Amino acid sequence: MRRIGFALCLILFAGQVFALQIEDRAQFGPDDASQSLTIISTADISFISPLIESFVAETQDVSIDYIVASSAELMRALEEEVQPFDIAISSAMDLQVKLANDGRARTHRSDATRALPDWAIWNDMVFAFTQEPAAIVLSRAAFGELPIPENRQQLITTLRNNPEVFRGRVGTYDVRDSGLGYLFATQDARSSETYWRLTEVMGSLDAKLYCCSSDMIDEVVRGELAIAYNVLGSYAEGRSDQSAFTTILPSDFTTVMLRSALIPQSSQNPAYSEQFIDHLLDQSFEGGALRVPENALGTRAQDGVDLRPIELGPALLVYLDRFKNRSFIEEWESAILR
Repeated sequence: MRRIGFALCLILFAGQVFALQIEDRAQFGPDDASQSLTIISTADISFISPLIESFVAETQDVSIDYIVASSAELMRALEEEVQPFDIAISSAMDLQVKLANDGRARTHRSDATRALPDWAIWNDMVFAFTQEPAAIVLSRAAFGELPIPENRQQLITTLRNNPEVFRGRVGTYDVRDSGLGYLFATQDARSSETYWRLTEVMGSLDAKLYCCSSDMIDEVVRGELAIAYNVLGSYAEGRSDQSAFTTILPSDFTTVMLRSALIPQSSQNPAYSEQFIDHLLDQSFEGGALRVPENALGTRAQDGVDLRPIELGPALLVYLDRFKNRSFIEEWESAILR
């Protein structure tokens, strides 16, 4: 693997140049491969690389250009500019369903897709390959002798009783920019009114807003944050510096995201794209159930935790409605921006 980092990338496809704001980029496979795939994804390279490396090793004559971008950039690239990416991988389930619903995804049927459980596939276009919980990451140093909250109400109480400890040291997603953050927030709000009380408390403590789980966890490890709310538990589990923090799946309910992949209609290599999807699914599922690979692609259920997987389907489009989106964002801004 050859890794390349960029802030702004000009990508050339068939003589056309597209500007894409990217977060990271890596090349896999031989330079002289006869086939190539270009993948746009919201998943960190370290998170997904074992699956890509096993595909390259199995296929041998394929190179992969893997581009990490935000869910908003992914949508812009495929929906507005129709860039010819071969695979799109995203944690923003609602946006993946929207791409498929809007005719931006190819159908794909194979033995691997037919073996999927119903919850892991939508319209033969969107394919889930992980289940990842929204977790709360707590700094061990910041909490010291304070009790560890096990649910949202306990977290609210802890924040209200210790403002001197947590002011300016609580982090969560900026739902205006993060597709996954918006998805988690809307699902939380649908599940319980506690979400809005917690958001107001975080706002009163000058919460910091982020685009990504990794950035929030980094800030907890560095001591800048005491709490990171709704980060991907799989990202926390996969780190080597876990001694600096505690990961909590809230016992009142834990929202579970399905990371998914699709083949854009604009793919220039659909045959190998289908082969990649099948490899992804073969590596992730066994007997209709998700495996839990060594790099934490997936999660095991904790005792006493109410896991609530988000359903893959058209219901996810509700909060993408322009008026509902605007209303939700305004209510969120009123609660958290003080």
